[in-house]
Amino acid sequence: MLYHLYELNQAAAAPFNAAAGFSQIFWTHPRNPLSTTALGRTMAASMEIMERTTRRFRRPEFGISEVKIVNRKVAIVEETIWNQAFCRLLHFKKAISSQDKPLPKLLIVAPMSGHFATLLRGTVAAMLPFADVYVTDWIDAREVPLAQGKFDLGDYIDYLFAMLGVLGPDTHVMAVCQPSVPVLAAVSLMSARRDSNLPKSMILMGGPIDTRRNPTVVNRYAEERGVDWFRRNAIVEVPSMHPGHGRLVYPGFMQLSGFVAMNLERHVGAHRELYWHLVEGDVAKASKQKEFYDEYLSVMDLTGEFYLQTVEEVFVKHALAVGSFTHRGEKVDPTAITRTALFTVEGERDDISGVGQTEAAHELCKNIPASLRGHHLQKGVGHFGVFNGSHFRRETVPKLVAFMDSRQS
Repeated sequence: MLYHLYELNQAAAAPFNAAAGFSQIFWTHPRNPLSTTALGRTMAASMEIMERTTRRFRRPEFGISEVKIVNRKVAIVEETIWNQAFCRLLHFKKAISSQDKPLPKLLIVAPMSGHFATLLRGTVAAMLPFADVYVTDWIDAREVPLAQGKFDLGDYIDYLFAMLGVLGPDTHVMAVCQPSVPVLAAVSLMSARRDSNLPKSMILMGGPIDTRRNPTVVNRYAEERGVDWFRRNAIVEVPSMHPGHGRLVYPGFMQLSGFVAMNLERHVGAHRELYWHLVEGDVAKASKQKEFYDEYLSVMDLTGEFYLQTVEEVFVKHALAVGSFTHRGEKVDPTAITRTALFTVEGERDDISGVGQTEAAHELCKNIPASLRGHHLQKGVGHFGVFNGSHFRRETVPKLVAFMDSRQS
């Protein structure tokens, strides 16, 4: 019923969205003599804010067509090299010659936590000059027909095995936020099996390896309520107007509502600032804010089984941290990792994964030599700043590149 009410609300807002869009065109049209007046700019700004607040945001495109390497621009072609029901593996292929120095392969595992992989556009763009980049592009669960079957945390790990198998043993894997746990689990299992496709290094960024350390509001919320509460209150059925109708999901709009509620005052203030940037004609600042919210407000559904299993294993039982995590009946033991290097990144002001939660991976992976370890605490940033923004580009990326280069042979 909740999902149906959401769809009804979206349908009810559609006429207002269209009217606001047409009004915005009227007040900004160059042939309208009022468009350059204070009245025109105010009306145009008001209509744009209304259009955006009633819009249904769809999955954005990465839109990366070129990258600057040293002093030359190199064309980028986005291609799908592996495809399954719940994920595509994207490759940002560079138009370089065979004489160019080969770059290290980097698999960026995007979070499956409500946003599309395009949330990592800045991460991808920042790493492209230094690596041959691949990204997991998770599929919106409401778009996957029920006949395609389930997708849980175990399937997620199986997908990682498959993708690392496609890329081969000389790959570096970077997990951003949520996938830190399944990536660490996958590398642990591959190490124990002496898998030939074991990655060279593992970079974990802002991930919930051990949420008992410096728990955040999000961590406490999940632990206090328990998985049964989420099963009753957060899992709903996809309505019939979508390909995945009948599938039980944790809807993206619920996740987005939670994120916004955590920092409501900040988001309201940001939209107030956007309004005044539009009125004042400050195109640069307005564009920057619109670009962020175009991405932030685009959300996807997660399968119910994946969401509930993640809540239970990661946030309630802390299974990986206490040594009880299993995959298909096989115990996950991070001490099996001896050859894969480990680098962790945290944000000083992260209100999703508290300081120390990701660094806990070093304690679990106790058999990795000290020479193959690294950690970086990025000062002055929250969760988003762990993997994006000016601090990330200026301070974190050089450390990641140096770490990967040290593993190249």
